[in-house]
Amino acid sequence: MQMLMPKPQIFVERTLALIKPDVVDKEEEIEDLILRSGFLIIQKRKLQLSPEQCSNFYADQYGKVFFPNLTAYMSSGPLVAMVLARHCAVSYWKELLGPPNSIRARRTHPHSLRAIYGTDDLRNGLHGSLSISSAEREIRFMFPEVILEPIPAGQRARDYLNLYVKPTLLAGLTALCKEKPADPMTWLADWLVEHNPNKPRLQHQITEEEHQ
Repeated sequence: MQMLMPKPQIFVERTLALIKPDVVDKEEEIEDLILRSGFLIIQKRKLQLSPEQCSNFYADQYGKVFFPNLTAYMSSGPLVAMVLARHCAVSYWKELLGPPNSIRARRTHPHSLRAIYGTDDLRNGLHGSLSISSAEREIRFMFPEVILEPIPAGQRARDYLNLYVKPTLLAGLTALCKEKPADPMTWLADWLVEHNPNKPRLQHQITEEEHQ
């Protein structure tokens, strides 16, 4: 059964969200709104970009009249970068943000984040990726170490857990009950590390006798 069943392919979109320097003090409030809107925050960091880094991040805006002001604004203080995940994350996050111009957002989308936290067209409080491809590029820019792999969700996640996680965990818990260690949490953690079915394995170790 295990040999016949392929690994489930699970696709949940990710998008990049930035809390810009002038509203960083509203970080907790904004994160709460994000979570209550059905997103998962799977990566987060606070950082301050140099003007050169801002120029690289907004390279597609290079040459536009507002570009110098944009890079100056985005490098004026620390910002919060987050990777958000959910079904159709890019479009849902753009919808939650509202129009880029905060003045227009207050007229047309008064409950959007930019209407609430933004000031004008430039200082609009938050950033969101425009497309899936731009999200991938921007996430790699802000989180160079991130691995963009599919995130399990729904029935496919349950299938994955049943096939690849639960058997090992069940075996570990059974061994734990038999062993009855003084520190069960540490014992189980060590057991799972030792019996991890996905850890790298050496194909063949050449002994000293074989080498001779």
